[in-house]
Amino acid sequence: VQLQASGGGTVQAGGSLRLSCAASIRNFSRYSMGWFRQAPGKEREFVAGINWGRGDLRYADSVKGRFTISRDNAKNTVYLQMNSLKPEDTAVYYCNVLPRGLGQPPGDHWGQGTLVTVSS
Repeated sequence: VQLQASGGGTVQAGGSLRLSCAASIRNFSRYSMGWFRQAPGKEREFVAGINWGRGDLRYADSVKGRFTISRDNAKNTVYLQMNSLKPEDTAVYYCNVLPRGLGQPPGDHWGQGTLVTVSS
């Protein structure tokens, strides 16, 4: 399993970024996927998840209405559109497989994340 997140950067509060995660996973379209983040000094937390069929989306309360998760199964890629960014969104963002489905723990392997910095 290889997971490569990209698209991070530095943006002012209120701005937008779109993250991408390329996943080298056999039968990618059969798995739910999730985005997670880890801020400095804090534990990694769930941000958003999407099931294999794209019909079920879930979000952390802190990002509801601002972030949108999507996927392109033909490209083995999952996206996170982040709008109205806040300084508290500053973190390293990771994607991961949710092998047991939405709401269940992610896989054991964490690929390289992408840093998002939101300035006030």
